[in-house]
Amino acid sequence: MAKILIVDDEPRIRDLIRAHLEHENFVCEEASDGGAALAVLSLGGIDLVILDIMMPFVDGMTCLREMRNRRITTPVIMLTARGEEYDKLAGLENGADDYVVKPFSPRELVARVKAVLNRTMPKAEGEGGSYAFGGLTIDSVSHSVKLDGNEVALTPKEFDLLVFLAANKGIALSREKILQKVWNYDYYGEDRTVDTHIKMLRSHLGSYRDAIVTVWGIGYKFDPDAVK
Repeated sequence: MAKILIVDDEPRIRDLIRAHLEHENFVCEEASDGGAALAVLSLGGIDLVILDIMMPFVDGMTCLREMRNRRITTPVIMLTARGEEYDKLAGLENGADDYVVKPFSPRELVARVKAVLNRTMPKAEGEGGSYAFGGLTIDSVSHSVKLDGNEVALTPKEFDLLVFLAANKGIALSREKILQKVWNYDYYGEDRTVDTHIKMLRSHLGSYRDAIVTVWGIGYKFDPDAVK
């Protein structure tokens, strides 16, 4: 079963989340601030992080940025007490996979944990698929992307987005469709969420950034022939 790291400076919040996750047979570890979380993550073995934004010492946003700087690609669900658009977009731009606004429903949080893990946990042999477009290869089984033979470090959400685009090569996909399929049907997102992740994904793909084509008035499509 997946191991979840719960990061929050309030023990009662950690206890609440832990109780509901353990009821679903998840294994849990805890940290009271971002610094302690980074120490746990450095040891490996964590499948998902539930990360509060507002914490003393090392806050959640700083922790998330440091995770991605260290190329720790473990998926992250952010907890925010404010629910403002800035918090949501800042978290997504820094590599978060989802967010939940406090006060939250523990059942909703558990459902989001399951949805993120379902998208990001390695698939069994025979599941998923592989795609090759010139120097760009995408392997859903090993959850890896290579550009001209070199490994490309993507967050789980960036990887999911690239796989969805590649699997629908040549098809114009609306932002709403991308939100439904990549962020799951029960995800309440915004068009800017898709645009932000497209921008981040393009930044990792070198010349293959041009394969992600903007279709004005609709959304995006994956077209390897557009690469110059």
